[in-house]
Amino acid sequence: MIRFLEVLSFVLEWGYVFVFLKMIHAFLPLRKSGILRLAAFFAGVFLFTAIIYSNDFVNLFGAFLGMSLYIAAFHRGRWSEKITAVLVFYPAFIAVNYLMQDIGARCFFFVTGADGESSLGWTEEQLLLSTLFYTLSLLLRLLFWTVSWRILQKYLRQVTSNLTMKIWFMVDVFMLAPFVAIFTIIYFMPEDPLIVYPICGASLFSGFGCVYLVSYISSSIRTAHYVRELETKQKYYCERMRVEGRVRSIYHDMKNHLLVLEKQIRSPETAEMIETLQREVIWYEDYVHTGNDILDIILKEKAELVREKRIDFSVTADLKGVDFIEPLDISTIFGNALDNAIEASEEMPEGERVILLKAGRIRNFFSILVENNCVKENGVIRGGTTKRDDFLHGFGIFNMKQVTEKYGGQLIARCEDGKFILKILLPVPQ
Repeated sequence: MIRFLEVLSFVLEWGYVFVFLKMIHAFLPLRKSGILRLAAFFAGVFLFTAIIYSNDFVNLFGAFLGMSLYIAAFHRGRWSEKITAVLVFYPAFIAVNYLMQDIGARCFFFVTGADGESSLGWTEEQLLLSTLFYTLSLLLRLLFWTVSWRILQKYLRQVTSNLTMKIWFMVDVFMLAPFVAIFTIIYFMPEDPLIVYPICGASLFSGFGCVYLVSYISSSIRTAHYVRELETKQKYYCERMRVEGRVRSIYHDMKNHLLVLEKQIRSPETAEMIETLQREVIWYEDYVHTGNDILDIILKEKAELVREKRIDFSVTADLKGVDFIEPLDISTIFGNALDNAIEASEEMPEGERVILLKAGRIRNFFSILVENNCVKENGVIRGGTTKRDDFLHGFGIFNMKQVTEKYGGQLIARCEDGKFILKILLPVPQ
């Protein structure tokens, strides 16, 4: 039985480390090397299963030093971000490990009345109960971090590196108090050790609150950028619509004038000139009509751009009757989706530059599909960008996702067999 519990304890420890590392990796991305990622997991198993005792300077300081080296070696980001990661997760890691270890030990000694000085005189039943309580403490630790991950994963994934050094410094100052408190209270154990429990709880609360704070600041910066972008687009598209109306009217009259001239003038040179002008007019009049003025302008603008970049552009879009999406949201979704597709296509050889856009109503849903060839890299796109400059390039998918969530829809972006696929599904209000 003891052997079974030992094996179960081993599994629970690995499970806890896996969940805990997911939280750290969501806050601060790992380096891209597959070997380093694998090494990060095994190093985490060795580091984060440390047992924390009271008045134990070696383990307390060793855990701090180990986590600092771990973050520095295996994670990407600026030093300000890495310092914040240590200050956020070190107190939480120490608090939970200490609490679970101490609670399990207290329960064991309360039930068995065993001598706490040494386990040499323990009976077989006491040894079994000791292993059982230790296993239960590991189970509680795994459950705690699993629930914490479920609660915090949304906020952890919203944390971006577009914060300034000043903001990271303010967050670090905020987290310095729980960091010092947890280290000091466990090392200098008071006469009543139960006073450590509220300090541990406060450290956990501060750490999780800091995650929410950083997420909130990141989201606020993105929202401010998003608002500025929408205001700029609104002015731009309103002006474009006025210009398009005037140009369409001129071109319509020009087409009629050319028809009159064609019947009156028989010169071969003049006929050839008229034919050339007609082709230009027909091209303009024959752009995509989707049933949405904003989308028509976007598609015409992007069509001119892809023609310059020698990209094959295919559009099938019907927005007739789809009037629940606000104009600026139309520009956010389609503008960002096509900008991303064009940018990715530019990296491909000319013969492989293809963009496909499909949009239309399917029963009670409005569906958008954008496909383009890209560098082969399979997987779901979880962040806003894979570029180094997150501040300038990290808003496209994030903004589209915000708009999608606004209408209660779903956005999926993934790379699959050398093709980038973006799918958006929005429920049509009844």
